[in-house]
Amino acid sequence: LERAASRLRLHERSGKVVREIPVPRLGTVKGFGGCPGCRDLFLIHESFFIPPTLYRYSLDRASMTVIDSVLPPADLSDFTSEQVVYPSKDGTPVSMFLIHQKRLKRDRAAPTLLTGYGGFGVNMTPSYSPALILWLERGGLYALPNLRGGGEYGEAWHQAGMLGRKQNVFDDFIAAARWLIEKEYTRPERLAIYGGSNGGLLMGAALTQAPELFRAVVCGVPLLDMLRYHLFLMARLWIPEYGSAEDPRQADFLAAYSPYHNIQKGTAYPAVLFLSGETDSRVHPMHARKMAARLQKEGAAGRPVLLRYDREAGHGAGKPLSKRLDELADRYAFLSWQLAME
Repeated sequence: LERAASRLRLHERSGKVVREIPVPRLGTVKGFGGCPGCRDLFLIHESFFIPPTLYRYSLDRASMTVIDSVLPPADLSDFTSEQVVYPSKDGTPVSMFLIHQKRLKRDRAAPTLLTGYGGFGVNMTPSYSPALILWLERGGLYALPNLRGGGEYGEAWHQAGMLGRKQNVFDDFIAAARWLIEKEYTRPERLAIYGGSNGGLLMGAALTQAPELFRAVVCGVPLLDMLRYHLFLMARLWIPEYGSAEDPRQADFLAAYSPYHNIQKGTAYPAVLFLSGETDSRVHPMHARKMAARLQKEGAAGRPVLLRYDREAGHGAGKPLSKRLDELADRYAFLSWQLAME
């Protein structure tokens, strides 16, 4: 990875670079395949505007050919992606992908969807999503920052966003929102955020720490009660990443950001859509249920706080296409409603 996008090089066994293998800019290379003695390498590449494509690279001819690809369902020539760098709260530079129509005007009017993850060393690199195309066709801006806690810049970047340093992740995300507003891409009334699982925790922290920045939040299968999360399902396995309230020192930093425990009565919170499933075996649905109930009681803005609760769905893996489409439709309907998109 170089600035959260893939580069591909051929090396000798000694480590000496033989050649750079050209791949499309701002993309992700994955799915390597081959065999001992073979002179061909197989790989998959995708980007924000290129569906996953299977390539054959000939080591002898230094040539790349397409083996199989999927045609996108729309003309994507009107869209573009770019990468910017902005300062976080402590001055740390953070990279961010921006995806939008080429004719986008910086007039504070773009309906903007800011997303992120920031945990477990997970790399948030360019990937293809038909739902993203829907958002762009309607004039939307999509923003994906590479927050601390991820692995895009190595293990030190991951460790800078875990345990007692988890607040760095939230600071990076909130700084991204402020940057988008300051650079006049959007304004709070047109800014929405989305994240799931560990990204759902990020959404909970963002809406409780900087509610004035956002008009709408979609919070999927989230961790929100960080003082009790480790007592349910498989969550004890995540103590090395988050810590545990059973350790008094760790309880202090968990309580400082735990979204459920930081709701303030009378605060004007954004509109929120929680997504959860009764058979979630990773993150217990009690998080979304409790948070929705408390926001409904304590919030002062009069904006909707909704819980989409599927009794026949879990954390997401293995969810059939029909359920994924239903959830996407509800998610984008909610965002379009709250951002007053035509």
